[in-house]
Amino acid sequence: MFARELWGKRPQHRQLSDPDAFGDLLSLDDVDRIVSATGVRLPAFRLVKDAVILPSSRYTKTTRTGTQTVTGVIDARKVFDEFADGATLVFQSMHRYWEPLTQYCRNLELALGHPVQANAYITPPGAQGFAAHEDPHDVFVLQSHGTKHWTVHERHDLPPSKPPIIDGLLEPGDALYVPSGFPHSAKTQERASVHITIGILSITWKVAVKEALKAVESAPEFSGALPLRFAFDDDHFADEVKQRLEQIGSSVAGLDPTAMARKLRRKILTTRQSLLRGHLQRLLTLDEVNDQTEVARRAGSICVIETRDNELAVLLGDRELRLPQRLKPAISTLATGDKMVVADLPGLDEAGRLVLVRRLIREGLLEVTG
Repeated sequence: MFARELWGKRPQHRQLSDPDAFGDLLSLDDVDRIVSATGVRLPAFRLVKDAVILPSSRYTKTTRTGTQTVTGVIDARKVFDEFADGATLVFQSMHRYWEPLTQYCRNLELALGHPVQANAYITPPGAQGFAAHEDPHDVFVLQSHGTKHWTVHERHDLPPSKPPIIDGLLEPGDALYVPSGFPHSAKTQERASVHITIGILSITWKVAVKEALKAVESAPEFSGALPLRFAFDDDHFADEVKQRLEQIGSSVAGLDPTAMARKLRRKILTTRQSLLRGHLQRLLTLDEVNDQTEVARRAGSICVIETRDNELAVLLGDRELRLPQRLKPAISTLATGDKMVVADLPGLDEAGRLVLVRRLIREGLLEVTG
């Protein structure tokens, strides 16, 4: 239903029965801990009051780490004072440094096939962080703590006489979907609010157009200068432009669609954030892996196998790994995600199995499960 009726089309307010549905992603206590004990730096956070971003000098400090001066460090006392005075605390790109949201965003990327990001907004009672605005991308709003009243209007339209599409209260466990271009605003009620905004950074067909033009722009016929006095010769110059556009269209139409599709796929399959929680322990116990060790693909890992230049190209989310073609049966078996004993890998002897499995553990694709 979501992909068919809502995706990119209509907002929706989803009321869930579990008020703790998003508490494990970011709780009020988590916010307290991040502010008071982690020493986060700009631009990972900011403060907003009455739709105005406050100067960072009001809530950051300069300190030292070893012999180095460090600027833009969060000043917990000042942040708490500003919050008590009505400022909204915004954590930006939390998928990069807060593990529950890192894993949540990866799972969502695997489900949607598009990059996502996570911001969080902690708003004091009775306050409004931002005025009505439109986001350039679709968002999911996940209410973790407290309540917040949301108003969503028709796309690119804020007529005062027309009732909004959504005008309701998000309570803990509720979710809101707002496609790009729909003006929306929110304000807290009598309790402080913690909500997470998941931004869906959709890769659009504009990207495909840009990649196609990049592929043909180096052709010799497009490298010459425009005609002399082209700016003063409207009729003849328009004819030449028409010819060049037809050449561009013909060149684009002649591109290899398979190669272009692979290039676009790589934008999502080789540029994602590495998920390496627990990797230090994996490295320290790598030599203990033997033919009887049980392994499986790590949760949230990406593994897409292609054949390129007579080699296996294994796309691991943050990079590409090239391997010999003869390893395809073993790699394909491991990519399924099923737990298995190393000795059961097909097509390799014991030495080959151990080399491959240890390599894939080191690359972050596999983990020991038994």
